[in-house]
Amino acid sequence: MPKPQTPDAVRRPGQLVSIALTVNADRYSVSVPGRRTLLALLRDHLNLTGTKKVCDLGHCGACTVLRDGVAVLSCLTLAASCDGAEIRTVEGLAGPDGTLTPIQQAFIDCDGLQCGFCTPGQVMSATALLTENPTPSLEEVKSYMSGNLCRCGAYKGIVDAVMQASGNGVPAAEKGLE
Repeated sequence: MPKPQTPDAVRRPGQLVSIALTVNADRYSVSVPGRRTLLALLRDHLNLTGTKKVCDLGHCGACTVLRDGVAVLSCLTLAASCDGAEIRTVEGLAGPDGTLTPIQQAFIDCDGLQCGFCTPGQVMSATALLTENPTPSLEEVKSYMSGNLCRCGAYKGIVDAVMQASGNGVPAAEKGLE
């Protein structure tokens, strides 16, 4: 089996790579070191600090953004691989007038946040889930969201928020009404 090719820019970390990408509907042309992560580009160069750097190892999900509509961990995604991509961060979800998306509002309504540090990644993962599957079951929500960790333990509120935003409501068993 042939060995995967590593781009020259990645092999030589000092070399800059010119990329063009769209972030939250704004077009950017930037030069980045080949090993710069998308997370570093967003936070350090584009000043979009809603995407959080927590574990920096792909374990927690706090850095989740959408790349061409698919949830990705920005701490594991090289910026150079995003040439031509459309990136959406938590800052790009609300409408121009500040109107929250249904999932953002549901996180508030269902107390799906506590300290708020993991919330951007949780919201972005939930957005991706509801785009892929607008009416997920409770088990599908729990499974999909399992890649996002919350140190405060707001998991019930997070699951309830996704269920509410999906239109499935909060299951009676989860409310303790059974």
